[in-house]
Amino acid sequence: MASEPSNADILAHVEQFWAVRKPQSPVYQFLLGDVQFTHASKGLVRARLLLTKDHVNSHGGIHGSVSATIVDWVGGYAIAAWDNRTKVGVSTDIHISYISSAKIGDTIEIEGRADRVGGTMAYTTCTIWKVVDDKAGPVVATGSHTKFVKI
Repeated sequence: MASEPSNADILAHVEQFWAVRKPQSPVYQFLLGDVQFTHASKGLVRARLLLTKDHVNSHGGIHGSVSATIVDWVGGYAIAAWDNRTKVGVSTDIHISYISSAKIGDTIEIEGRADRVGGTMAYTTCTIWKVVDDKAGPVVATGSHTKFVKI
């Protein structure tokens, strides 16, 4: 997880972008309403989320649809952090690998990285970790997300 230090201006942009967009998306508001950004630099964002009963499946582990929503969500914020844009495009492709799990009461660390942002397409990756001793622990899921950004 090594990266450049968080950039206060990019972090402020990402937080403001989220504050404007969150009320416009009932799904994001419901599942990610309590997410907190912890880092932003060019093309990279990190956030944390405490898992509640709303995030888990019938076996008590983080629901696959929650992980998928996180990959979708954080990819857009990584693109926003690329160049402080406010239009982050539409999804064309999402892939997710489920590796382990997390349960109610666990905090997850979410990292979104814009690997390439071009004039038409953007490619992002996401890693979701379970937080252990206030640092990233076991990987819960990884994902990749492609977005059409020429809008």
